[in-house]
Amino acid sequence: MNRWYIFLIAVLVAGSAWIWQSRVPVDYVPASKDPQPAVGHPAPDFTLTTVDGATFTLSDLAGTPVVLNFWATWCGPCRAEMPELQAAAERYEPGIRIIGVDQGESVGVVQDFLDELGVTFTVPMDGAMEVGDRYRIVGMPTTFFIDEKGIIRQIWAGEMNGIILAEGIAGILP
Repeated sequence: MNRWYIFLIAVLVAGSAWIWQSRVPVDYVPASKDPQPAVGHPAPDFTLTTVDGATFTLSDLAGTPVVLNFWATWCGPCRAEMPELQAAAERYEPGIRIIGVDQGESVGVVQDFLDELGVTFTVPMDGAMEVGDRYRIVGMPTTFFIDEKGIIRQIWAGEMNGIILAEGIAGILP
């Protein structure tokens, strides 16, 4: 019986020493300090070319609330919510900007789709889906509601209707 107590104490001492030795140092600095896409945190900045060839940088909209929507033409729910986003753009812009980041498609395909639906808001092209990766997009559509200070206030994964969109916009109004 005493052997088991000695063995148990030895395991506890060895385990404690191992935990102490493998802890994260107090002065550890992570390799990447990029903002993470989470509610209450800054929206990661990015620069992309829009469908019409202009350069779009998210941080250029500082001071303006943003509805940042990630979508693709082949995505049924994305297609279904596009008229709601266009209606919001017509109602709220320029006080609130609607930005629709296309994921992984060609300019021709996207332009035809936008023309078909009469979409006029800004559409940056994320052909390599690097911005989508930075925002951890795992399904589309995904929408970020960003306030005038650049802080993400709400994230909506999935199709939005007019009520959900209006509630999200209300949450980022100054």
